[in-house]
Amino acid sequence: MIHSLWLAPLVAVLFGCAAFLIVQLSDVLCRDVRPFDDGPPGGKPPTMLLIAGAAALGGLITVQGTSLPQLLLVAILASALVGCWYCDVRVGIVPDYFTLVPLGVFFMLAVSVHDWATIESSIAVTIPFAAAAAFSRGRGMGWGDVKLVALLGAALGLQTAIVTLSVACIVAVLVAFARRRRRDPIAFAPYLVTAMALGLTFNAL
Repeated sequence: MIHSLWLAPLVAVLFGCAAFLIVQLSDVLCRDVRPFDDGPPGGKPPTMLLIAGAAALGGLITVQGTSLPQLLLVAILASALVGCWYCDVRVGIVPDYFTLVPLGVFFMLAVSVHDWATIESSIAVTIPFAAAAAFSRGRGMGWGDVKLVALLGAALGLQTAIVTLSVACIVAVLVAFARRRRRDPIAFAPYLVTAMALGLTFNAL
């Protein structure tokens, strides 16, 4: 079990470095991608905030105490979340690299220990979002967001996932109203990423 105030700064630095590398990879992935005409407009991702957020998450998880395998899993998640946020804000897409790869890791670990609750949680929270994506034909809800929701469900468990997803949806709607852009598509991944980060923090406390 890793549980040390002295080790936390080192882990935070490692998480920050991983986030920096993911930002560079995301920049390469987005370089030749143009935002869809019916998608959210391209913007400038808050690179330093993403790196700092990943570092803070790594440090906090370490302070609260975790095993090395769990810490590595959180590191994979944090890196994937940084990539999802960056790409969605930059070009309005959420690459499968940052959703399906870590989701596959979660599913393989769950199957190896017969943890069917993880898979059930992922499927349960995904169904309504997948229905929204199918109904809106990807405009109101993109399929990249649906895959990110599936990852969130696997990572947080059903109860925490439902709460955090509800908060993310409410905040997204309120922001859209505040900006008077209710009918315009928005980058939803930042809200989901924030929700997952808060959920991971809550589970660690």
